[in-house]
Amino acid sequence: MKVLDLECSQGHTFEGWFGSEEDFVSQCERALVQCPMCADAKVTKKLSAPRLNLSNPRESASEKLSGASTEVAAPANPDLTAAWMAMARSMIANTSDVGNRFAEEARKIHYGEVPEHGIRGQATAQETRDLLEEGIAVMPLVLPDALKEPLQ
Repeated sequence: MKVLDLECSQGHTFEGWFGSEEDFVSQCERALVQCPMCADAKVTKKLSAPRLNLSNPRESASEKLSGASTEVAAPANPDLTAAWMAMARSMIANTSDVGNRFAEEARKIHYGEVPEHGIRGQATAQETRDLLEEGIAVMPLVLPDALKEPLQ
């Protein structure tokens, strides 16, 4: 098992576990490795110290098994990651997905053609600029694919 420190092109760091170096490369080539913060598939390995299990030769077997000398690397900022994921889950739970009709639906809500309600979906950069110029408050937010689908 290979545990790799990874970083997306947006600078988010996270950890990935792979069966081998070949598994990591293969999954990256197929865009299966994505940043859990922004879903960016442009992921690179960071330099990391090898995790060696060096212990005192006089240490007993029970001391080795107890994990007393084992160190575990913590995520870069677990509080921030947890807060972001909780916010993303809340947004998904409290909005409806309108897909690529986002700009059209946002205008209907803004101009009172339909009752006000929370929506999410996809819009091009130009559609987003047009909405903002019309005074329609929108916020681009990339959600990881794992949050968009129910867990198995």
